[in-house]
Amino acid sequence: MSTTDTAPADMAPADMAPTGVPAADAAPLTATINGKAVTGRPGETILECARRNGVYIPTLCELHDIDHAPGTCRVCLVEIKMPHADKTHLVASCTTPLQDGLAVNTRTPQLREMQRLQVELLLADHDQDCATCIRHGKCDLQDVAQFVGLRQNRFFDPARVAARPIDESSPALIRNMKRCIRCQRCIAICRDGQGVDALIQINSGLDTAVGLRHGLTQKNSACVTCGQCVLVCPTGALGERDETDRALEMMYDPELITVVQFAPAVRVGFGEEFGLPPGTNVEGQIITALKQLGASIVLDTNWGADLVIMEEGTELLHRLKERKRPTFSSCCPAWINFVERHYPDIMPSLSSTKSPQQCVGALAKTYLPEKMGIDPARVRVISIMPCIAKKDEIVRRQLVHDGVPEVDVVLSTREFARLLQRERIDLKTLPPSTFDNPYMSEYSGAGAIFGTTGGVMEAAIRTMYYVVNGRELEHVEIEQLRGFEGVRTATVELGGDIGAVKIAMCHGLKPTRQIVEQVRSGNSDLDFVEIMACPGGCVDGGGTLRSKKAYLPHALKRRETLFGIDKNRAVRQSHRNEQVQALYRDYLGAPNSEKAHHLLHTYYTDRKIEMTQTVREVWADIKMTGKVY
Repeated sequence: MSTTDTAPADMAPADMAPTGVPAADAAPLTATINGKAVTGRPGETILECARRNGVYIPTLCELHDIDHAPGTCRVCLVEIKMPHADKTHLVASCTTPLQDGLAVNTRTPQLREMQRLQVELLLADHDQDCATCIRHGKCDLQDVAQFVGLRQNRFFDPARVAARPIDESSPALIRNMKRCIRCQRCIAICRDGQGVDALIQINSGLDTAVGLRHGLTQKNSACVTCGQCVLVCPTGALGERDETDRALEMMYDPELITVVQFAPAVRVGFGEEFGLPPGTNVEGQIITALKQLGASIVLDTNWGADLVIMEEGTELLHRLKERKRPTFSSCCPAWINFVERHYPDIMPSLSSTKSPQQCVGALAKTYLPEKMGIDPARVRVISIMPCIAKKDEIVRRQLVHDGVPEVDVVLSTREFARLLQRERIDLKTLPPSTFDNPYMSEYSGAGAIFGTTGGVMEAAIRTMYYVVNGRELEHVEIEQLRGFEGVRTATVELGGDIGAVKIAMCHGLKPTRQIVEQVRSGNSDLDFVEIMACPGGCVDGGGTLRSKKAYLPHALKRRETLFGIDKNRAVRQSHRNEQVQALYRDYLGAPNSEKAHHLLHTYYTDRKIEMTQTVREVWADIKMTGKVY
């Protein structure tokens, strides 16, 4: 088997893009900040220089690693004095370039008063009930208000707060404009980061707000609920629909059998919330915590990932033999939303295999009760996922049968962390436990790497190679598939009657759009494409922990841990998972059998959103961003 990498360098995800890098031969600048001499880089802002020199300046709208500095919040004000000038000026440090000889002061009484005024004005139409906010205690606005010493709000207007809308139409994402500070980060990541462009600035003056194009509701808009906007929102204006109480009620009910599954990325994605290093594998502690909460059965979505490889890999081999190409992966629900809303014409190219979450849910209400001798009507399935779009997925009509959903509740990683904290369960002090279910909890290394970009493809290649050749791939770690560029392509020699296969991996929807357009135009020679809607894949899904002042800061550490799990597993191929083998032997018969199709495959629906803009609207958008195109 051979692979060749052809990854375009310009498709790197937002968190990996270098910013503020000056030309190598540019002369440095000299300036002072608070009387201390500093050396500046040509082209950088006062804020960037201050950060490099350890000087804190409060910010709210600015987020450096998505290159967003609109200067809308004005809390990063500093006092500057030009050489030989008599007067000082107050400027926004995030948009003002450093100049040679500039004197910058960040700590004058006048400046502090102006910063306090800016925060007071931001709070004038902001919901003051912080205790009920999902971001309480982890809110950038709270931090800045404390920094400037705000003690009262002279301008608070309850009537204006009450007039601001809350959109709860979506089963996944809540938009609470009573908590929005108009920083435009969500617009920037949706448009420039993901290329979905569902969000816009609406109205003007005091009525300026963030809205959805054409006044659509969250549920019916072009939004695909990838949740990346939630990761950059500095307040509680954007967040998942919280269902922790609903999950607890199920676990507390003695009449119900609660089956809880958690995704590959969850075990490496939230240990830092409990004081552990980023990327720490807390799989065993999660099992212990779920048992303490009252879960009846704890399963691993990794098992479902191994199962998906069996179904999707078999499906792909059939398509290759029939010369149908390309096939797109179907594990990511935000990607499925993207196809149905933006490119429904490529639906025939989607794999019909359900996601690992849904495969586990379907079998937890059929196969598992049969094997364990329990009443399927009493079973409730709860998923813990690093994803907001999973909440969308479980209510799809294709995945609800006679009013019974395959999965009943999805908790994001953030919700699960909050749940443990409110139940006073400290993850880092818990002893680890192991999965004890003999039917649906074993997993291979291939299942574990589903949680990061390229993992689905690598897992599929391992099994497809075995099916074609009757022997294991000699080197299961396919390094050429493990890059972090937005798009990676490779040619894989599978042998047998299949031969060479051209594959691609995309993470993030902006590069995905480029691949889809190539396929639609007939300019693609790809056979199999893996898509992850979120940059980095599930390890940085929209339901993962949010980091203040940073976007996707721990992607590589989480990814590294998943690869480590794979490397240390005794079984590293999905087809060697003995519990999956038993499922086919005792229940399904074979991959892609009639029964497997009934339980593990689905179909898709054209939900295209026709987005049309006038020239006036386009021009308004350009002016809003402040960018020159």
